[in-house]
Amino acid sequence: MKERVTLTLDSNLLREIDHKIDGHRIKSRSHAIELTLMQSYGASVPKTALILAGGIGTRLQPITFEVPKPLLTVHDKTLLEHLFDLFKKYGIKNIILSIGYKGEKIKEAIGNGRKFGVNVTYVEESKALGTAGPLKLAKPFLTDTFIVSNADELKELDLMDMYIFHKENKATATIALASVQDPSAYGVAKLQGNRILEFIEKPKKENAPSNLINSGIYILEPEVIDLIPDGFSMLEKDIFPRLAREGRLYGYPFSGQWLNTGTLELYEQAIKEWKDIS
Repeated sequence: MKERVTLTLDSNLLREIDHKIDGHRIKSRSHAIELTLMQSYGASVPKTALILAGGIGTRLQPITFEVPKPLLTVHDKTLLEHLFDLFKKYGIKNIILSIGYKGEKIKEAIGNGRKFGVNVTYVEESKALGTAGPLKLAKPFLTDTFIVSNADELKELDLMDMYIFHKENKATATIALASVQDPSAYGVAKLQGNRILEFIEKPKKENAPSNLINSGIYILEPEVIDLIPDGFSMLEKDIFPRLAREGRLYGYPFSGQWLNTGTLELYEQAIKEWKDIS
């Protein structure tokens, strides 16, 4: 709930605030002031991120016979470290790693996370649980709005803006949507305004409802966990379609970097094209 207030501010301060207005991300003076206050008081982003790092990486074999996919390197940093860089940029330092395949190697490389500037907690999958099952394992740590990210994509987006979008829409789940030139190899978002109606799997380019695809990073409310059945389950197939039918699933399009590393060809492309997060 928002309340209207009247403020008297120094004119120099107001000029600084007005410089932040870009008509897109920051729409007005009141919006700029709200964002500044949220950032100052630490309420501008979720406090915790869960990274799904338990996959086998079948399409990256033979590399993943020896190295778990989240530890593959791009520019001398592991994929996990690039995600840490994204989260640290927005002050998110509480990281949960869901591990399975070669999880001990991930633990050995990452440890408690402090050498990377984050605090890492582990949940361990004794058997494959998909993209949804690990959230149930991590439930004791996910008591407030949280982020979920796949470990095998490189992405750069404004998490503060995405969080505000999520809250303003009163969403239960928000998916960051990346724009691609040819969406025919992906699940493509069909939108009504900001609300996701469904994903159309691998449509012909001329029939695609948009060029927006699931980028593998989400902002979720804890109530999502209660929808997850025991055992193996997928957010994309078992949870998001239900939320879409109920009008509780939203899409956040972004224009930042997004590179999939899921195949040998895509991994090579990512090494060539990715620009490290500063």
